[in-house]
Amino acid sequence: MEIGVIGAGSWGTSLANLLALKGHTVKLWVYEEDLAARMAASGENDLYLPGIQLSANLKVTCDLDYVAARQCLVLVPPSQLMRTVIGAASASIKADSRIIAASKGIENDTLMTMSELLRQLLPTTLHRGLAFLSGPTFAREIAMRQPAAAVVAADDDETATFFQQLFNTDYFRVYTNNDVIGIEIGGALKNVIALAAGICDGLGFGYNTRAALITRGLAEIRKIGLAMGARPETFSGLAGMGDLVLTCTGDLSRNRSVGIELGKGRKLDEIIAEMSMVAEGVKTTISSYQLAQKLGVEAPIIEQMYAILYQNKAPEQAVVELMQRDLKSEYH
Repeated sequence: MEIGVIGAGSWGTSLANLLALKGHTVKLWVYEEDLAARMAASGENDLYLPGIQLSANLKVTCDLDYVAARQCLVLVPPSQLMRTVIGAASASIKADSRIIAASKGIENDTLMTMSELLRQLLPTTLHRGLAFLSGPTFAREIAMRQPAAAVVAADDDETATFFQQLFNTDYFRVYTNNDVIGIEIGGALKNVIALAAGICDGLGFGYNTRAALITRGLAEIRKIGLAMGARPETFSGLAGMGDLVLTCTGDLSRNRSVGIELGKGRKLDEIIAEMSMVAEGVKTTISSYQLAQKLGVEAPIIEQMYAILYQNKAPEQAVVELMQRDLKSEYH
């Protein structure tokens, strides 16, 4: 099968390589021309996935239209750029393409998930073939072929099964789900909670604090998801608790790393300027805060993260306010 992968960050490159290693012919769209040239020459993405030798079946190009014309597409641009990239590529996407998105985020301003955005941008003939990949997966560990599991969600069962079989390997186990909005909310909002977990680490707090934060963070994610029509069991699965725990505790988590630096007293702009990769939670904090407000859902951790990132609140003060909230039942 000819597969096009749009987005050559660490996750896009890792997924492209996984598919290429399975014997598929994969065309990977790279935005940066200098990076594409180096990848073609060395067989390595030295910017986003250094040290990983890529399959000979993986070919890189800066021609977006060429990649978009493949019969199967994997979309992995940063979520805040999804609209721009797909808008530029849409004229080249075939009417019978199968498309899976692996980006995690909620678009600022519109508050759309990636499924809502793609259904707005793409013709209805393509909607049945849309799927979404999520779960507790660090790109580098997948590229190193370490055992992991993920979930593919689609409204159409046949589409979910198609992508399950496409991605499944002896080290990457893929499950199916038909709760698209649930896995999207879990995958997007966990990045915001991971920022908060990093702040706790940066402030020097211990394991008790982290466990409490993850648990209460999951409660906020679940409440927002249920208000949007998600199923409750999704949030105890791979795209819910699984992805949240990984991102809040793993040293490879970009969002947790940003939070750690914030907890140490550094400014957000300074931290972001030093990063080559995107920490999705920074922008998703805006949309998740606004989404909770729109839905009338109480989300105190998300609210405090918004205040820290965009209203200059001191992390120490945010912690005090969270701990001094009115007492209540755990499940209300």
